[in-house]
Amino acid sequence: MKKSYIKIGLAIYISIVFIQSLFFKFSGSPETVHIFGTLGEWSGFDWFAVYGAWGVGISELIASLLLLAGMRLTGGVMAFGIMAGAVFFHLFTPLGIHMPEFDAAGNIVGDDGGLLFINACAILVASAVIIVMELYDQQSDAAS
Repeated sequence: MKKSYIKIGLAIYISIVFIQSLFFKFSGSPETVHIFGTLGEWSGFDWFAVYGAWGVGISELIASLLLLAGMRLTGGVMAFGIMAGAVFFHLFTPLGIHMPEFDAAGNIVGDDGGLLFINACAILVASAVIIVMELYDQQSDAAS
């Protein structure tokens, strides 16, 4: 029973973070423009600067719905894939770990101290825990 609460809690945590971030991805906020513009420029895929946030946002929304609907293995695998990509891009591209912070006018006023990267790592770990727990439960159910 306790394991069930852990999986549900982790699924809710991931879903809250993903759903909260949709505003930024779908509104063209300065943070989103910076992140996806940097990645589009780095990759040579100019379209990624314009459409990348929408693709990632829709993927995060689907993962959240799956996690909340009880399809935790599928939602966990999606969340893991999305966050593995985020961690990769933070570490191995010009994006970097520290993201700029912007004021209301869109001017850079500092950086986030790596908070976005740390959150991506936490979600990566949380989704991995969900996947392992779901696979263990499926294996246990099959053995019964």
